[in-house]
Amino acid sequence: MGEWIGIDRRARRCYGFDEVALVPGMQTINPNEVDTSWEIGEMKLKIPIIAAAMDGVVDVSFAIKMGKMGGIAVLNLDGVQTRYEDPDEIMQEIVNATPQEATELLQKLYQPRIKDSLITKRIQQIKQGKVPAFVSCIPQNAEKFGRLAQEAGADCFIVQSQVSSAKHISTEYKVCDYGKLCQDLKIPVAIGNAVTYPMTLSLLELGVDAVLIGVGPGAACTTRGVLGIGVPQITATVDASAARDHHYKRTGKYVPIITDGGMRIGGEICKAIAAGADAVMVGSAFAKAEEAPGKGFHWGMATSHANLPRGTRIHVGTTGTLEQILLGPAKVDDGSQNLVGALKTSMGSLGVQNLKAMHDVEIIIAPSIQTEGKVFQVGQRVGMGK
Repeated sequence: MGEWIGIDRRARRCYGFDEVALVPGMQTINPNEVDTSWEIGEMKLKIPIIAAAMDGVVDVSFAIKMGKMGGIAVLNLDGVQTRYEDPDEIMQEIVNATPQEATELLQKLYQPRIKDSLITKRIQQIKQGKVPAFVSCIPQNAEKFGRLAQEAGADCFIVQSQVSSAKHISTEYKVCDYGKLCQDLKIPVAIGNAVTYPMTLSLLELGVDAVLIGVGPGAACTTRGVLGIGVPQITATVDASAARDHHYKRTGKYVPIITDGGMRIGGEICKAIAAGADAVMVGSAFAKAEEAPGKGFHWGMATSHANLPRGTRIHVGTTGTLEQILLGPAKVDDGSQNLVGALKTSMGSLGVQNLKAMHDVEIIIAPSIQTEGKVFQVGQRVGMGK
């Protein structure tokens, strides 16, 4: 499988969002009558769109507002929200920094230690808003923070790293035992990130409640440039969904996969779900919301790394309210608003009743899908030409 790239070396062709398209079936459905719900653990959620655990995207008030709309926003337990009593002041420093100052400032501001009391406080603040509290941290903090999060009333605990594997080798620090973590916690545990069939399957076999898919596709992530690793999201999602389906046939346990990163607009969310995702995690689209704490700025979780940042602070601007971005009505023409409406309309046009049925729609390789007939949009930098 794959093409020769030199003597004794083959490379597999992989695909991203811009290279494929979805094909309508034999029926259509009223978009208002499709079901966009999905499940993680014993929770059933109305909207399969999650705001990423990034400090420029999610704070307590953002998580509450998105939760009341039926979505989920994940709070980063390794960020400024748990290091500072008044995170708003710190966020303003980051927003005001010049591009030349930004990375060094982030490295400095992320040095103060994380306070256990603030982990508890932030989760309880979200719960007081009467919405689910989803939180995230890195593997090194997972055992301790998972316990704290559960005690504080969190509904789901996510462990995220650049690449997550069932077997991690280190002599310098204690390795997180994902299997034991899943057994010890009584709330759903999601692990990420993975991009291959065997890696996804190995994580599923540990007893996780969801797996996040994606290495390096995020708008603020520079992993692919700094480290040269990653798999385009369509192929990564298809491969991961095959692992999920194999695990389900063998065990009878259906575990959702969440495509994480690389989706800016509604059409890309639709393609991710058609490729097999049960839900998607989005960062930059929500960083554009008026309610986002980054005020139009967005940076990845690895941007503040002390020795080798794998992210950068980018300016995405503020284009509308969270409600406009998630539920509409859209005020822009590029597909970055009313993401739920886009998903429902796509499902209706494809003739699928629910997300699992969407996994079976026809996907074609279509390199001209973004440009065919769009010369005026490209020339005038509107719609799909932006």
